[in-house]
Amino acid sequence: MTLTIDDIRAAADRLKGHIERTPCRYSRTLSEITGAQVWVKFENLQFTAAYKERGALNKLLQLGDNVKKRGVICASAGNHSQALAYHAARLGIPVTIVMPRTTPFMKVQQTRAHGADVVLDGEGYDDASAHAQKVCAERDLVFVHPFNDVDVMAGQGTVALEMLEDVPDLEVLPVPIGGGGLIAGVATAAKSVKPDIRIVGLEPAMYPSFTAKMRGMNAAAQVGASTIAEGIAVKTVGDLTYAIARPLIDDVLLLEEPYLERAVALYCNVEKTVAEGAGAASLAGLLAYPEKFRGKKCGLILTGGNIDTRLLASVLTRELVRDNRLVSLRIIGDDRPGLLATVSAVIGGHGANIIEVAHNRLALDVPAKGAEFDIMIETRDSQHTQEIMDALRAHGYPPRTV
Repeated sequence: MTLTIDDIRAAADRLKGHIERTPCRYSRTLSEITGAQVWVKFENLQFTAAYKERGALNKLLQLGDNVKKRGVICASAGNHSQALAYHAARLGIPVTIVMPRTTPFMKVQQTRAHGADVVLDGEGYDDASAHAQKVCAERDLVFVHPFNDVDVMAGQGTVALEMLEDVPDLEVLPVPIGGGGLIAGVATAAKSVKPDIRIVGLEPAMYPSFTAKMRGMNAAAQVGASTIAEGIAVKTVGDLTYAIARPLIDDVLLLEEPYLERAVALYCNVEKTVAEGAGAASLAGLLAYPEKFRGKKCGLILTGGNIDTRLLASVLTRELVRDNRLVSLRIIGDDRPGLLATVSAVIGGHGANIIEVAHNRLALDVPAKGAEFDIMIETRDSQHTQEIMDALRAHGYPPRTV
């Protein structure tokens, strides 16, 4: 089985009027930060907030009436499940979704809200997929694979058709890789329309499935691996997706977690839009490997925005820590009335905000008549933080960061 540009164009015709034709916009600020010329395709504006609707719907629209009556089933960490549940409900097709027990609650809740029968089983995608295959055989359902299916890949490839219609002179498409469905579809479409365009795959360093297969190795996630890019945390790339994508890919890069976190924060703070970890992987690639993209016209697919709100809050807070805008200072002084008031006055007088104070009199490295304070402050930037530390030192309370 193979995938052609005609398959992708046929999928684009089927999908017209059923999904959003999302905007592809130039980002001046992200371009300045990364050194590349950045266009962003906002697939988080789909109804289920991810590009997965394209592939799922393209598959459903080609099922026969008998199949539609029996129903469909899939295994997914979230976005494919929501897409399949939503469009199956629209088309009157019964749907069962098997999700790993580690799936973020928001994705589980949203999938159930679309009317799907949700089953939680397994610690990751591969375990959930095995259980889904078992249920599929027992109930005579049709399995809709999230990536290893030519019809699904064709639907995903419509993203690239739209991007090159909007920005014909794009030079590089950095594409997240999980199971490989998106990059197989995007690479097929893009290379057919513009043969000299570069396709760069991006994987979480903890789940290098495509990279491992390229090197003839068995893919193995790191022990205890937990990535914020759970949407592309797949242990084994699809055999069909790999066969289609491998000849078309120019490079594959691995992403460490801090770059994924920073990319999520940048989308929120710069573009005022929400990206999940996997959805921000293409931007993370530009941050991690600036020399490979500098000066190039890059099309980034913001693949999805379904991130748990607590995780998003944590990522944004951690970014403040990285930027030295949220800092914990430890101060040791005499345990006497007015000490904390004096320190607070210095901090407040220099325009910083005190977030939290911890007071410790029992630490053995502190004098018996002394006290230790851990004060978390919020500042404008690294320079402002240094100004406050210098002011505290000048008042006789030299701080150290903790």
